[in-house]
This record gives sequence, C-alpha cells and structure tokens, in this order.
Amino acid sequence: MITLSSCEVGNREAAQGAVEVSGAPTVTTTPTLTPTVSRETTTPSAVSTPIPIAQDTPTIPPTIPSAAPSEPRSSPSLDFSSLEKTLIERYGNAKPKKWGENVPGVRTHLTTKEQVIALTFDACGGKEGSGYDEKLIDYLIKENIPATLFINARWITANKDIFAKLAANPLFEIENHGTEHRPLSVNGKLAYGITGTKSVNDVIHEVKDNADQIEKLTGRRPVFFRSGTAYYDDIAAGIVHDLGFQLAGYNVLGDAGATYNTEQVYNALLKARSGSIVLAHMNHPEKDTAEGIMKAIPELKKEGYRFVHLASYTLN
Repeated sequence: MITLSSCEVGNREAAQGAVEVSGAPTVTTTPTLTPTVSRETTTPSAVSTPIPIAQDTPTIPPTIPSAAPSEPRSSPSLDFSSLEKTLIERYGNAKPKKWGENVPGVRTHLTTKEQVIALTFDACGGKEGSGYDEKLIDYLIKENIPATLFINARWITANKDIFAKLAANPLFEIENHGTEHRPLSVNGKLAYGITGTKSVNDVIHEVKDNADQIEKLTGRRPVFFRSGTAYYDDIAAGIVHDLGFQLAGYNVLGDAGATYNTEQVYNALLKARSGSIVLAHMNHPEKDTAEGIMKAIPELKKEGYRFVHLASYTLN
C-alpha cells in the first residue's frame, strides 16, 4: 500500500484511512514533557546496550525493551566527535536490507487500551512548505487539544516567533522533523522524488543538528524523530536508535501530505482507534487539513476519545 507523507510532493493515490503496522521497538531513553493530560502508568525497564551491527548482516537490535516516559534529560555528556566516529565505524560498511515507512524500530501505536489518540502535525519547511496553518493551531488551543508537532529546521528559520510561541504552549510537544527534510538513508535513496541522506555522517547530522537547535531554543531535547517523507532504511534506523531517539511513525494517514480535501481528512480521522497515531500537516494553510480536523474532532470526542502527546505513553 502506498502512502504519501511528504508535504513537498503532489497528490497521488494515497491510502485513505488507518494503516495498521508494527515494528520492533528500539530505544535507549525516553525523555518527556510534563503531560497536560492523564497518562498511563508504566514501569521503566532496564535498557540494554546497543548491539554492534555486523557489516554483512545489518539489523536493528531486536531485544531492547521499551522504557516508560521519564524526566527530560540534559544535553548528552558524551563528546560528540567520539560518538560520531563510533557510529561511522559501526555502520560505515553496512548495506541496507530494508527500506520504507515501517522498517524495524519505527513505532506506530501508543501502548494503551485507553480511548486516546495522538495527533501529530509535521511542519516541513522549504520553499513551498514553510507556511503556518493558524486556523488549525488556534482551533487546537481553543478546544484545549494536545498535539505533537514535528518541526523541520527550515520551518523554524522561517517562523522563529511562531515557533517560540508554540514551544512555550504546554499543549504542544515539539519534536524533530529533521534538518533538511530528507528521507533517512545511508546511500541517497529517493522517496517521492526527494533524495535521501547519502552516508552515515549525513544521517547523524540530519537528526542531531535539528535536535540541537530545538534543545537550544526550548530547553528540552526532542524524544522522537520523523524523517522527511517518513522513509528510512534499516541502517539509518539503527543510527537514530544509537543517537538516543525513537522513530515516530503513524497508523492513520490524516491528510496525505496536505493533499486531502476536507471530507478525506474527516473520513481518515474517524478511522482512528485507541492508541492511534495520526499524521497530518500544519504548514499548508491554503489546504483543507484544518477544516477536516475541525470536523472530525467533535465526532471523536462524542465517541469518548481523548487526545494526548506521544511522550505521555510508551510507543510500540
């Protein structure tokens, strides 16, 4: 099934509705915001040391347990140049075996039986992707609806004052949508016509540089990463894990890169279920995402659903 998750490409026959997927969880730490909604009680698990990956059989460590949400961490104390060298040595000659939105390590559901949904909105940046859907955000604020915002470095540069206001509002959890909004690859693989990162070093900086910027501006280091187009190869996914982040996928395609009309957005959201993660966009005010969201949320509320941050729950 082909789904569209990039805000920089045109409409194509994207799947409408929920896409049920799963991936092997891989995480080292799970820092979080103080939640503004009730959260599921979990017990932290011991975290295993990342397993070195053999050059001829690249894979992501499958046995690292999930960790419950914890307090925000401070900046990594490990000297970055040493970490970068270690990762290049570990993954430099590894050859990817998997490619797509749901490689092992991509987390697509909240681990819960509660009637909760995580709304996530990407802000991709760039020439045609640096707009601000004020109608959407104002509606979320008016209705007191938490949401997780995946922000690209280019969008931050184009919207510094708006970013500061969003980051200061506890309704919004700020997460990492990359530095140049690229698919995450070690060999330049394309997704929807966008060239991916081309090396281990490129992967590291696509993730880390924007995380550093967000931490500097907000005082909180992102917990989750979502690449441009939401595509990864398995080597890149392992690198993200070793950098200390979780890969945030989705199981409800909310607006197909802001190409859905109002009814399509509405119908997609009504297929959300307990623990669903919805992917939509907040950087195209000229599109119909806001109208579809505003139409769907009252219906979901009537069905008993609440809306939560990603970091308020363990993901799987």
